[in-house]
Amino acid sequence: MPKTYFIQTWGCAMNEADAQRIAGVYESRGYILAKNADEADEIVLVTCSVRKSAEDRVLGLVHNLSQKYKNKKSRPKLILSGCMLHYGEEKLHEILPLVDEFLPISEVSFNTPSIRQSKTKALVPISTGCNSFCSYCVVPLARGREKSRPMKNIITEIEKLAQDGFSEIMLLGQNVNSYGLEKIGMSLRKRLDEDRKMPSPQSQYKAFKGKPPFVRLLEKICAIEGIKKVEFISSNPWDFHWQLIDCIAANPKISRTIHLALQSGDDEILAKMNRGYTAKQYLELVKTIRKKIPVVKITTDIIVGFPGETEEQFKHTVELCKKIGFNLAYINRYSPRPGTVSAKLYQDDVHDLEKKRRWEVLDKLINRK
Repeated sequence: MPKTYFIQTWGCAMNEADAQRIAGVYESRGYILAKNADEADEIVLVTCSVRKSAEDRVLGLVHNLSQKYKNKKSRPKLILSGCMLHYGEEKLHEILPLVDEFLPISEVSFNTPSIRQSKTKALVPISTGCNSFCSYCVVPLARGREKSRPMKNIITEIEKLAQDGFSEIMLLGQNVNSYGLEKIGMSLRKRLDEDRKMPSPQSQYKAFKGKPPFVRLLEKICAIEGIKKVEFISSNPWDFHWQLIDCIAANPKISRTIHLALQSGDDEILAKMNRGYTAKQYLELVKTIRKKIPVVKITTDIIVGFPGETEEQFKHTVELCKKIGFNLAYINRYSPRPGTVSAKLYQDDVHDLEKKRRWEVLDKLINRK
């Protein structure tokens, strides 16, 4: 009888794509998917560290498993993967002694065949890691520096998906705009970190002639027969190139929904977050996008209760959101992440009740209108 596996995933679409590749590894070894964790020989936890609440759910699940198998002779093998691995195996063994193995996602090749949930829509990572180093974000610690997949490999994968009947593609990256620009983008972020001077808009693209790599990638994907819709997440406002806007406008296959994380509408908070743009620059970018793509829908991420955020600064965010009129916002209450700049330098001084109130204000304004 073949062995069974079960994968529990938390967090973003990138984690979902990672889980699909891990499933591919298991099935290549002859394992079959169990209906639930109780029936599995091996359980893989693909973890998320973006917020403390996500880590708490992992800790809670492992605790429940510990209690369940406490007095039993055998139990499933427990494997930990995902972003929580950045804490290191020694520390994780201390807090999660039930874990048998650790699986860094870097050990699972992008060329591993994925076991996809949908038969028509495929998640396709184009890069991993991040060079932006927003002060609150654990991703560079958890996933490392940005590394782009070769364009040829991505196109080959999507051509095969089209042949297999997939018609929708979701391209994944921490910042898809910087695809293929690791060296240039990193030097700019380093300058931003060191002297706090805002890079001139689109300056990272002056180091080469022609179209940005991500624009060329999109055009190649749109030319693949059988592909009807192309989406991508996420995009950083600070390097959303004008040629990318033109590319979206010119290609009806590309989704008219753009996710553009704002995080705050106050310039002082944005600077502390190390976001690389001002509220005015963000607003002008949205205006440009809407002028070129009138039917576009703009969605966003916002953090409330960032360290030191005053009521006046929060009102700046509210006013900017009113001006923009987002179609949807993922609003998060600030949670200090160990190892990040904001956790080291700033005190988490906004009360939880105040964070909740600010969350309610924005959720009502944007998501319940």
